Amino acid sequence: MVYTVTFNPAVDYIVHTKELTAGAVNRSDSEEIYFGGKGINVSLVLSELGVKSRALGFVAGFTGEAIEKGIAEKGIDADFVHLDKGFSRINVKIKSGEETELNGQGPEIKQEAINELFIKLNGLKPGDTLVLAGSIPSSLPSDIYERIMAQLADRRIRFVVDATKDLLLNVLKYKPFLIKPNNFELGEMFGVELKTNEDIIKYAGKLREMGAVNVLVSMAGDGAILLDEHGKTHICGVCKGKVRNSVGAGDSMVAGFIAGCENGDYEYALKLGTASGGATAFSDGLAEKKTIDELMEQLA
Repeated sequence: MVYTVTFNPAVDYIVHTKELTAGAVNRSDSEEIYFGGKGINVSLVLSELGVKSRALGFVAGFTGEAIEKGIAEKGIDADFVHLDKGFSRINVKIKSGEETELNGQGPEIKQEAINELFIKLNGLKPGDTLVLAGSIPSSLPSDIYERIMAQLADRRIRFVVDATKDLLLNVLKYKPFLIKPNNFELGEMFGVELKTNEDIIKYAGKLREMGAVNVLVSMAGDGAILLDEHGKTHICGVCKGKVRNSVGAGDSMVAGFIAGCENGDYEYALKLGTASGGATAFSDGLAEKKTIDELMEQLA
């Protein structure tokens, strides 16, 4: 079973308008609502690929209820901790000539709720996959990723971590199955500018030496590079299409990789991850199976 953790899920309210004028009343041409957060995004794309998952994390208020109901309708097992106060955040994204975002703060998460999440995490079994993705809300301990991985360290859990810099470096001692920095984040970790594929492979290799099993480096318009657990390097080009969406492509790549590596074929996993990320980038929402399949044909 795949488990995903979303500490601060959100209702994403997308508004399309031809022009946005500050200080004036603006009217939308169309709107959409999505239920998001990095872990939830991974679960939603896994569902499109036929992989079941259970979504963990925290929800509150009427927006939390909407998130649970919305992802359950997509076939995802929602098992969130319910907070007594506040409401899950609403993120407003206004798409006009430029994209403007106003992201909500989210509810306060107290120690009792954290304890309840750890009880749920104790139910994971050997061979399960746990996806930890995104930033940590200010009301949670800054080392929450490390605490979770330390508690489950002897369970033979496959940890997947999609985070930045110190947050990622601090968990390498727990030998995560997959980490996914982009090329800029990888350079920041070592204080260098990465100019070539050889540079990226060199420093991705250092992350493997520090404990990561597989290192997947996304490079936006230049594709992706994977250093797998056997020390082999795989390079995949980018899919062709018109970029329409800047949210969730990285999460979709993680989902595609998880779905694709079940049989140990890392070349296929990289391609499915690349196609899944592209399918989200070329859509208004998250990737759908039909688009993923079409992009896989480009990468064949």
